[in-house]
Amino acid sequence: MDGAPAEGTEPEPVTQNPEVAASPDPDSPLPEVAPEDASSTPKFKVRLANFEGPFDLLLQLISQHQLDVTEVALHQVTDDFIAYTRALGAEWNLDETTEFLVIAATLLDLKAARLLPSAEVEDEDDLALLEARDLLFARVLQYRAYKQVAALFAELEAGALRRYPRSVALEERFVGLLPEVMLGVDPAKFAEIALAVFRPKPPPTVSLDHLHMGKVSVREHAALLRVRLAEAGTATFTELVRDCEHTLEVVARFLALLELYRESTVQFDQPEALQELHVRWTGGSVEQATAAAEQDRASVEEEEYG
Repeated sequence: MDGAPAEGTEPEPVTQNPEVAASPDPDSPLPEVAPEDASSTPKFKVRLANFEGPFDLLLQLISQHQLDVTEVALHQVTDDFIAYTRALGAEWNLDETTEFLVIAATLLDLKAARLLPSAEVEDEDDLALLEARDLLFARVLQYRAYKQVAALFAELEAGALRRYPRSVALEERFVGLLPEVMLGVDPAKFAEIALAVFRPKPPPTVSLDHLHMGKVSVREHAALLRVRLAEAGTATFTELVRDCEHTLEVVARFLALLELYRESTVQFDQPEALQELHVRWTGGSVEQATAAAEQDRASVEEEEYG
């Protein structure tokens, strides 16, 4: 699994400069590599036949498909890092060692996946290994993101420690600079405004002045229908409402016919639904109908005038 190059092909050396690697790449799924500070402790660098540069840059190039993971000798990288940590002695960095272990494990999984046959996965254990590889790679990205956010928080905290709030009262020389309050109204106008505010509002009402429809008496139309039906004997409903000018009068004629039917003075005949309604008078002679009509009109006058 050391990933030796194939016979007959010699990989070209890839020498990377940390300052060039620090430039942002929009197609890269990883954050850019920060340039190394000359004053800080030198970081671990990989020196291979086909690559030379920071170790985290190696993972970035592989993820961008600029370098084949099968051409990277991971055993040599591991040996160089062990020698690097031994040379540091007591000054070794735990964060750098943890980052190396995570990236090295990811590269090892990627290399193993590349060397495996690309046939369909039939074993559930192999599928679980591939899912674990993807999960490990996602954790690398998450680790680097948290690392950068932690560095930003540390910078903000260091800057906040140098700030001190100023908790003092307003100076005397600025107290008298407040402008005078200008209302723009005299006392009489102010009293009028206050009176308008505290005056009780009239209760809301709905006006009926726009309605000009007169009242229609059902009893009066019943008196009219008594005489008309007694004289004609029978008539259709269309003939009985032909002289009506408003819809309200047509409704009153219909209600009057219902009253006459309740008194058993008329009979209705309608062969089929929604056809013409025929009304037949059964309430006696014309004189009897006229007398009953006069009684109806008299009762209407008594109700109106009391």
